[in-house]
Amino acid sequence: MSSVTLQLSEEILDKMKQFYQAEQIKNKNPHACFTAKTAGCTITIYTSKKVLFQGKEAEKESKIWATSGKTTEKRKIELSMQPHGSFFAHIGSDEVGTGDYFGPMTVCATYIDEKAQQALTDFKIQDSKAMTDSYICHIAPKMQKLFPFSLLILPNEKYNHLQKNGYNQGKMKAYLHNQAILHLYKKIHAKKNPPKTIIDQFAKPSTYYQYLADAPYIAKTNVFFETKAENKYLAVACGSILARYAFLQKMKQMNEKWGMDFPKGASHTVDQAATKFIQTHGIENLPLVAKIHFANTEKAKKHLFN
Repeated sequence: MSSVTLQLSEEILDKMKQFYQAEQIKNKNPHACFTAKTAGCTITIYTSKKVLFQGKEAEKESKIWATSGKTTEKRKIELSMQPHGSFFAHIGSDEVGTGDYFGPMTVCATYIDEKAQQALTDFKIQDSKAMTDSYICHIAPKMQKLFPFSLLILPNEKYNHLQKNGYNQGKMKAYLHNQAILHLYKKIHAKKNPPKTIIDQFAKPSTYYQYLADAPYIAKTNVFFETKAENKYLAVACGSILARYAFLQKMKQMNEKWGMDFPKGASHTVDQAATKFIQTHGIENLPLVAKIHFANTEKAKKHLFN
């Protein structure tokens, strides 16, 4: 069994936790704060900020996150999606913001045909997690003009209301993906004969449809689920980018409205920002900017009120 160890920044570790969220497993090691298992690799993040990759795919998996020089950004990932000559028009759907304490959850479904594929050639499309936020903000407005898409944003206030009423993140994501896909079907007039539709898998298909048991309409025909689909299908990667762009725009609006810089992720820096927000704006306003069931809320309250 091969193994690779990397020392990574807190920002990259937060991105890793989001990236492998659907594959997270339990780990009793007190020094391990996150463990995930893919088909060929087990990834363990330790409190020391070291990450251990173990398994036959350890080297390949670690290269996604390996740094070069003194930078802390992900190394560019060349998508293996649909080689030349095998491209087919398809829909892809992905979500952003699920692992971030501050800011909304966003889901975007996009439809990419051959014309859109050719128009996107110069954009160097990748999974949004492998791209800088500044580059995403640069290309996303241009991308929005090239293909049909359906973008849904779940504000923090509504997120907290749903969570309080028994919706877990999985159910929220299922409803958002389903609704975004159905909206897109209408835009491209494909309700009766939809193209292949790929959802970046966050739950087993059976669980996904259980979440949607009460939904009036469910997109099922030609719908498929794949882990890391944003690295395989252009439409999923585009959905990831537009969802990330919407998340960043909402975070910018929050920064301006509340007069503070909200950090991304769910790290100790986020705990400090939550403490500052409560001190400045009151705990009653916290549900407007944060996912209050995250552990960061209790940490901030403990710091303030104990």
